[in-house]
This record gives sequence, C-alpha cells and structure tokens, in this order.
Amino acid sequence: MRALLVVNPAATTTSARTRDVLIHALANDLELEVATTAYRGHARDLGRQAVQRGEIELVIVLGGDGTVNEVVNGLLHRGPDPDVLPRLAVVPGGSTNVFARALGLPNDAVEATGALLDALHSGSERTVGLGLAAGTPGTEDAEVPARWFTFCAGLGFDAGVVGRVEQKRELGRRSTHALYLRQVVRQFLGDARRREGTITLRRPGEEPVRGLALSIVCNTAPWTYLGNRPVYAAPRASFDTALDVLGLTRLTPSAVTRYGTQLLTSSPERGPHGRHVVSLHDLTDFTLHSQVPLPFQLDGDHLGLRTSVTFTGVRRALRVIA
Repeated sequence: MRALLVVNPAATTTSARTRDVLIHALANDLELEVATTAYRGHARDLGRQAVQRGEIELVIVLGGDGTVNEVVNGLLHRGPDPDVLPRLAVVPGGSTNVFARALGLPNDAVEATGALLDALHSGSERTVGLGLAAGTPGTEDAEVPARWFTFCAGLGFDAGVVGRVEQKRELGRRSTHALYLRQVVRQFLGDARRREGTITLRRPGEEPVRGLALSIVCNTAPWTYLGNRPVYAAPRASFDTALDVLGLTRLTPSAVTRYGTQLLTSSPERGPHGRHVVSLHDLTDFTLHSQVPLPFQLDGDHLGLRTSVTFTGVRRALRVIA
C-alpha cells in the first residue's frame, strides 16, 4: 500500500528518536513517503496534494488534533467521497489527541503505531461522519471559507479559553491541563458578557433557541480529556450520527461551578443537565448567531471572532483505519 506520512516536528509528545522508530516500523509494511510540516496550513496542502496525485491510498498523521484537522481539510477540499479518497490514519503526538482516542487508539505513539499496523493487517477500517462550519449567507461572515472539523467546535466561552491557551503557547508555555484550567478561570473573570446569553441557535422547522451564553458543538464523545479522564459535553454524540450541541443559558459563578463539576464527573451515560442546559442530538443543519462577535474554535484551533456560523453534520464523510 502506498502511504504518505505527515509529520508535525513540533508535536508535543514525540521526540525525534521516537519519530524515527515509528517511521521505520511503518516503512517495513508500507510503501512510505514522509513529509514534515514547515508552516501553518502545510498539512492541509499535503493532504490536498495526496488527493490530486491519485496514487496515495493512505495518509497517516503523526501529530496532534490541529495537524489532523489540517490534513482532513486537505483531503476533503473538493468534498467527501469516502469510496475514492485516501484513507486516514492517526498516530497521536499532541497534548490531548481527542480524535485518535475517540477512535479507540492508545494515547501513546508507539502503542498506537502497533495498533495501526494490526488494523492494516486485518483490514479494520470504518467510515466516520464529520462536521462542516461555514459562513452564514446574508451576514458579515458570509465569505468565511467552510472548514471541516473532526470532533468539536465552539462559539463563545470555550473558544475564548482556546484562544488564551494559544497566546500562552506562542510565548513558549507548554500545553498542559493545568494551563487550560487557569485559562478557564481567567476567561470567566475577563468575560464582561458572561451573564448575558447573546447566541441564538436556529434550525429548519424548529423554534429558535435564544439566550445561549456558551455553545459547544460535538461530532463525537468524549468532548475532550483531562489527563486520562474523558469529559463528556454531549454523551450521545457519535461518528455515526450528525452533530450534537451543548448550550448554557447562564454563566454565573454558581452556574459555572455546578456545570463545571458536572463536566468533570460526566460519563457516557450522563453529561451536564439542569434548567440552564440546552442539549440537542443529531442535528444535520443549524446556525449559531451572536449579537456581538465572539471567539470561535474548531478542533481546538482558535479562528478569531465570528458573529454567525452555519453547521452541517455530514455522515459517512471519510474512511479511517481503526
């Protein structure tokens, strides 16, 4: 099988020696090409080129969720076609690796490589659904290019946290769970609009859901991990359905404490719940619109401020080795 390995040399949890070992192991079983990313967006370009060449059967990503997202957007630059496009495989190399772990892979690069080779030998693969976020026609964000995401998106509070973490990382801080928790506190204290829900969710044939102060869109569960602990914002979310939404209409100190505790103690059976919680399952098409510009993130990548985003849940978008 002819394969392209896309390596992010800045991946948080893999050393140069580990990468060499993994490349050698993969090259024993595959006709392998290796490409190392050199700039933001490079992985997307490599994914697009793999499709255009027409001879690559498998694209393997050695990196974190951001690198995976770029490759997926490169593979799907002309839209989903799982029967024709190269398959995708992931070797986790980031700090959290939500997509890889949601597929059931070990959160260790060496162990995950072994699992990947076993899956290739046995022909184990699946077709997963993905989310697509695009500018909303008739709004100031109408011309924003559409972008695919693999596990989550957020408009508002959680995206603000992601943006704060990225700022710290640009200053040389390591991406740790303690760093994320500190930025959650700072985002809460620094958000002057946290008590006012400015977001409205609209979907065809249904009444609008108004007054959301937080909105998280999930393509799978868990939503994220704190160390080895999975966190379930939308426990019913799945790669086999469309998109789920968790919304909160209140972000007071007591509400944040209550729902934050529920997130930390969440399970596959139960996520956040209560009178200020909006939980929607298996949505194919909907729009989030805010009265004011809010931070926006996809797969943990902060994309700036948006007032309106249109989401589409696409079933059977891409084949993955798992």
